Amino acid sequence: MSQFTLSELATALDGGTETGVSFEGRAEKWGTAEAVKNLVEEIDKCKKLVYLNLDGNTLGVDAAACIGEALKKHPEFKKALWRNMFTGRLKEEIPKALDHLGKGMIAAGAQLTAFDCSDNALGPNGMTGLVELLGSPTCYSLQELRLNNCGLGIGGGKMLANALLKCHKDSVAAGRPFQLKVFIAGRNRLENEGAKALAKVFAALKTLEEVAMPQNGIYLDGITALAEAFKLNENMQILDLNDNTIKPKGATALANVLHCMPKLREIHFAEALVKTAGAIVLADALQDDHTDLEVLNLGYNEIRSDGGYAISSALQNKHKLKSVMLNGNQLGEDCIFKLKDGFQSNPDALGSFSEDEGDDDEEEEEGDEDASDEDDETDVSHENGENVSENYGASDDENYTGEEEDADGVNYVTALSQSHTSNANDNSFQSNKSVSFIGEETRPNTVETFFNTPNPTAKMLADIPATEKLEAFRNFLSTFKENDYLTALVFTTLKCAALANESKEALDIAVALYKDAFDYAVSTRQVSRVKNFFLIQLGLLKCENKEFKPAYNLQSCRYALKETISKHNTIADDFKSTFNLFLERFE
Repeated sequence: MSQFTLSELATALDGGTETGVSFEGRAEKWGTAEAVKNLVEEIDKCKKLVYLNLDGNTLGVDAAACIGEALKKHPEFKKALWRNMFTGRLKEEIPKALDHLGKGMIAAGAQLTAFDCSDNALGPNGMTGLVELLGSPTCYSLQELRLNNCGLGIGGGKMLANALLKCHKDSVAAGRPFQLKVFIAGRNRLENEGAKALAKVFAALKTLEEVAMPQNGIYLDGITALAEAFKLNENMQILDLNDNTIKPKGATALANVLHCMPKLREIHFAEALVKTAGAIVLADALQDDHTDLEVLNLGYNEIRSDGGYAISSALQNKHKLKSVMLNGNQLGEDCIFKLKDGFQSNPDALGSFSEDEGDDDEEEEEGDEDASDEDDETDVSHENGENVSENYGASDDENYTGEEEDADGVNYVTALSQSHTSNANDNSFQSNKSVSFIGEETRPNTVETFFNTPNPTAKMLADIPATEKLEAFRNFLSTFKENDYLTALVFTTLKCAALANESKEALDIAVALYKDAFDYAVSTRQVSRVKNFFLIQLGLLKCENKEFKPAYNLQSCRYALKETISKHNTIADDFKSTFNLFLERFE
């Protein structure tokens, strides 16, 4: 039989009503013991001090020492609501004042559940006054930590991370695991290093439900580290990275872990240079799941119409949406009309488009990365086709960091198509087959020859001696290494699809191989890559690379794709909805 503690009994008897002391917004100037006397008396008189709200006053060192002494008498204390309480104070005063307050709570044996020290100019110096508290048993019970607009900087961010890691480690050893749920730290200049330090905390905790880190100067390295940590927090509901530099690479890193956070209700990635490519990968990740989504904010991201159409498709099954913000992009009238049409049953959810800049139908270009964005040095080389096929076979959840894009945001499958179709012997395609190009009149009519020919003909297909040609293609493809199989499959599909208008046999093979490619993409979590590849190759989606030209008969390939979608009921809805949306635009 469980025991009822005195504190639980007291809570039950008073109906769970919280009591405490609030001096919120009084603009008091507490510098001395005499000046803070009234507040201390209120704290002493409160029999059950659950919260103390000092928001909007200003606190000096001597006054803080008196408050700390008063807090030593209140082990029941749970909520320190201390926003904006150091206005006009010297930076040397802040850490000392915080240290006095923290020592009072620690001495009392208080068990904090909420700590809000937002809108205080802490900086790294002020953070030193919180390190002891945040690493102590008083914070083992902490569920909400709010340090918004504190100017922590990289140094302060690292100190915060170390304190929280200590709290987690010690709490686990004590049998009372630290289970933080809400972490708010916007406008702190954390940058990549601070974000990476905090990512280690998030990965260790695994209990977060809300993370807000807007306007922190975080670039790809930091975004990627955070994404890897977020995927371990399956209860995440609110994710806010507004006004950092996410870009398409960061969007890809985040998209690849969204499936690990099925309870997401709010996504805020506004003013983050997500761009069209980033919007598409995020839309792909949201397409089938996340039906509890209520808020999506992708405003002011230089997203063009293709990204808008992808988002529109992804949101069709999100019936709980309350707010979708896409203003300040470059969607254009047609795309906005499509979005509004999709929200006819819920028009209030779709925000204004008053600042949409319109899609001028020019190719999107990415500017140079900021000097602090160090990840460009790790980009995959595409011009020589090196290291491309190795990445293509990796599943989305194997520490994938979005390196399929080059500095201009070009998806690497596009580069792969160029190198493969121009020269099948290029090193970008590492297979366990080796076929030298010889004159067409002397080539054997085999599946392997067909595969290695950049633009094979219908006659070449017809002359392949195999009775069951589809089975022959599948047998040939099965000989490729795992990392190359999908690459070989999609190119073989396109080569057959390009002949579909003139050959019934080519159409049947193409339809079957399209289906094989879709099924394999689903089973290996590569849906977004395969969709984007086919959309670009079929001219349904603009490529960011201005020099790219589709290598196959677009009309024929689209015809085979339509036939595939209409003939196979078992194709994932994710593929059907996306391809139907883009195909309709070209009819």
